[in-house]
Amino acid sequence: MGRRIDQTLGALLPGLAVESLAEIDSTNTELMRRARAGRLDPVLLVAQRQTAGRGRLGRQWLGEPGASLTFSLGLLLAPPDWSGLSLAVGVAVAEALHPAVRLKWPNDLWVQDRKLGGILIETAAPPEGGGAARFTIVGIGLNLATPEGAGYATPPFALRELLPHAGASAVLQQVAPPVLQAVRGFEQFGFAPFQARFQARDALAGRAVRLSDGSTGTAHGVDAQGALLVHTAAGMKAVATAEVSVRPA
Repeated sequence: MGRRIDQTLGALLPGLAVESLAEIDSTNTELMRRARAGRLDPVLLVAQRQTAGRGRLGRQWLGEPGASLTFSLGLLLAPPDWSGLSLAVGVAVAEALHPAVRLKWPNDLWVQDRKLGGILIETAAPPEGGGAARFTIVGIGLNLATPEGAGYATPPFALRELLPHAGASAVLQQVAPPVLQAVRGFEQFGFAPFQARFQARDALAGRAVRLSDGSTGTAHGVDAQGALLVHTAAGMKAVATAEVSVRPA
């Protein structure tokens, strides 16, 4: 992916390695394998093609050369509170890409109610312990071109509809440094500094939503821990678990 990204990320986090692979099952899965084997050095792993990429709730996320950008950032983190990390990462990606990109709680990037990309965060305890620190894997997938196939829960959006000449290397250079900065800032200060920035990009704000538990209401942003606030018939409800799916009603 070039010397420039190595230098930029190395300046932000000395010792971070950048690796690019032609094909792999999943960048997140590979970094999880490494973590369980005790390989905990910071790394940014980029794949030109993913054959078994994963999204939230076990959904499939494949990546094809030239049509997508899929990468995972792995590093040890020990924040006082993990709440809202995916939102902080989403803020960094959206702000780096384009003013039209919105954030759909808890971890999707939307444009015009279509899905541009997603974020999947996983953690692993170091094999030999390590106190509060966990090896944290931040996986990001972006559609550069419109993906093939049908049956998507949310219609896909391609970044090239906004930026016609967007290529994987250039977009990685654009988003990876802000993501690393956001992750390290989150470790120190938590989600609170990102709250207003998330609200400015919130795709659900003021909209009628339906939760996967069947309840409905109106979305009213997020609290200081990143929980989604939904005004329901029973009052204001804070939705904190990422295992809950939220859709515009």
